[in-house]
Amino acid sequence: MSASDVLGITVLMGGPGSEREVSLMSGRAVADALKQAGHRVTTADISPDDTSALDREGIDAVFIAMHGTFGEDGQVQRLCEQRGLVYVGSGPEASELAMDKDASKRIFQQAGLATPEWVIIDRSAKGDFPLPCVIKPVAGGSSLDVTIARDEDTRESALENLLATDSKAMIEAFVPGREMTVSVLDDKPLPVIEIIPDREFYDYIAKYDDEATQFIFDTKLSPATEQHLRAAALTAHRTLGCKDFSRADFILAADGIAWLLEVNTIPGFTGHSLLPKAAAAAGISFEQLCDRIVRLALERAGK
Repeated sequence: MSASDVLGITVLMGGPGSEREVSLMSGRAVADALKQAGHRVTTADISPDDTSALDREGIDAVFIAMHGTFGEDGQVQRLCEQRGLVYVGSGPEASELAMDKDASKRIFQQAGLATPEWVIIDRSAKGDFPLPCVIKPVAGGSSLDVTIARDEDTRESALENLLATDSKAMIEAFVPGREMTVSVLDDKPLPVIEIIPDREFYDYIAKYDDEATQFIFDTKLSPATEQHLRAAALTAHRTLGCKDFSRADFILAADGIAWLLEVNTIPGFTGHSLLPKAAAAAGISFEQLCDRIVRLALERAGK
């Protein structure tokens, strides 16, 4: 790498959200990869109360590796834009839209993408919601506070627990099927991954702690079904207005319908994470992936 190719990159990680620990893992991994690629790297654990890291001199690009609140919901993206900083990934509007599962599912429907039926309820709501169903936060990731309810007691308990800390919750129809994910990099879908957890579903433990979780690339899908998944992921990415990279999560039903659950604008960059696995399957190393994401952001900024 020539001296002109060496960049000053600030990696943002941690933050105030419930996904803080995962973000710290992602940020460390990204920082190490960018250092290996030859860049000058500074890491920063920032919060709404301390954004001084964005005011440092010599920042060529900001790599946001913050999941969930403040990092993935458009807030830190707006702060970067206010300072004229180049940053990786989606802009404030797309980030905010993708983080709001209710808003994004409405967009998916408008785009003709299949997504499970859902309702949003608050603490005053009463009703008999069909079982089985999935209880989840309207915003948030890493499958935190997600419950598959197969009986009334589980449903009511999950709702009570969630609404004790959040003002509203999502109840989504449960769709049986295979868990699939498709990452998008530079407006192109990467290989499909099937996730087979050793738990009821791909929850937080299965994502980050359980070595028994299987990630399958030889999915035995028909070419048409694989193309259907890849096309749906790319449509979701574009429809939300995402940039550089994203990851779409699906349930593939027995009848071949790919039910889109959500799009992650800052998916994980840990050893268990799916975007790096998909990139590796496409022949892109982790170091190359992180470097390429930064280059994409600079290209968009005309630098």
